[in-house]
Amino acid sequence: MLRTVRSAWKVPELRKKILYTLLIVVIFRIGSLIPVPFLNPVALKLLMQGISQGNNALNFLNTFSGGAFSQGTLFAMSVSPYINSSIIIQLMTVVIPALERLSSEGEDGRKKVGAITRYLTVFLGVAQGFGYYWFFLRKPVALGLTAAKYLDGFEAWFSGIVIISTFTAGVALMMWLGEQVNKKGMGNGISILLFAGIVSRMPEMIGHLWDSIQKAIEHPDTDSMNYLFVVLFILLFLGLVWIIVLTNDAERRIPIQYAKSISGRKMYGGQSSHLPVKIGLAGVMPVIFASTLLSMPGTIALFFNPETGWFRSLLDALSPDSWIYVVIFSIFILLFAYFYIAIQYNPIEIANNLRQSNGTIPGIRPGKPTADYISKVFSKITLIGALFLMLISLLPMGFSAVSKMSHLSLGGTSIIILVGVALETVKQMDSQIMQKHHKGFLG
Repeated sequence: MLRTVRSAWKVPELRKKILYTLLIVVIFRIGSLIPVPFLNPVALKLLMQGISQGNNALNFLNTFSGGAFSQGTLFAMSVSPYINSSIIIQLMTVVIPALERLSSEGEDGRKKVGAITRYLTVFLGVAQGFGYYWFFLRKPVALGLTAAKYLDGFEAWFSGIVIISTFTAGVALMMWLGEQVNKKGMGNGISILLFAGIVSRMPEMIGHLWDSIQKAIEHPDTDSMNYLFVVLFILLFLGLVWIIVLTNDAERRIPIQYAKSISGRKMYGGQSSHLPVKIGLAGVMPVIFASTLLSMPGTIALFFNPETGWFRSLLDALSPDSWIYVVIFSIFILLFAYFYIAIQYNPIEIANNLRQSNGTIPGIRPGKPTADYISKVFSKITLIGALFLMLISLLPMGFSAVSKMSHLSLGGTSIIILVGVALETVKQMDSQIMQKHHKGFLG
């Protein structure tokens, strides 16, 4: 990885792209420090500390925004509206024929789908900003008010318009920054911003780690277990990174044989190739789907704060340290993995494309038998990928539950995003370096 970065830095054009990407990251971090009017950052941070142990959308948002939400800043909503918008458009492309036609019309169609995604992102930013402002009204301390005082009348309307508009402007600006990275920088823009937000929280986690070590040194009798848990945390983190790197490129290769054809005096085809099917076909999406769905009851509880009754029992059952949560979370990951693969990959279409290119799978007849074979392979690979996602997601949760050191927790989703974005960016650097080296042969 370091060798690739050094090689890319030596190429002037790639060096400009890297510097441009770093500039965008700096702008993103500056925006994460610009306060939103009418919000009290100190009070909001204390409020977030009070609900940091719960399973709700605000904690996910605070993690992905690099703590910007708990500080009430311009980029508080991170790229979550854009991610949600992209997921919705992907799902709607399967359901709505007009969107499916647009997505298959080449570059012009993709541009139109991208424009629809951007409009939907702004709409979701407004809706999400309104929801958070309603939450702030129920927690007036976040607005710098005492618990006994609530905003009403013109003051409530004016402050609401300013807060929601600022949040939405931050979402639109982040979306634009991500697109600029795609055009002029290195890597996927939205992924880079998400990566930067998660990484920005790591110094705080390292500080907590150092505090735990100091407590164990100062109080060896009472905090002797801290030594063990700190060592286990470091080993767990390194182990998860190693597993993700090891399985990132793991794939099942389906052999493909192309038929020979003679045109004049030349013979074409006859080559052997393969169809790669990666273990991580669904990426981190099943974990995001499952986490978002299971965080809904906790998010609703922030607005209504039930103390007793069936909803309180439901919240207790869906807390991250409950075995019921673990079972449901695992089932959701498995279901969403199969669902996401089903809407993204069509075995019948793949089989038809192979037939049109005179390609066959050895021992499998073209047409429906090929589609059934590919579907069976996808089903097995999806199961392996889902089990891998369960392992990565549940190990950090288990560590937090056993060690009671939640301040050292780094979610499996965050680790997958960090490692995945880093590997994907390095691959893009590598491919562009190869293009530059072979430019003379291609030109």
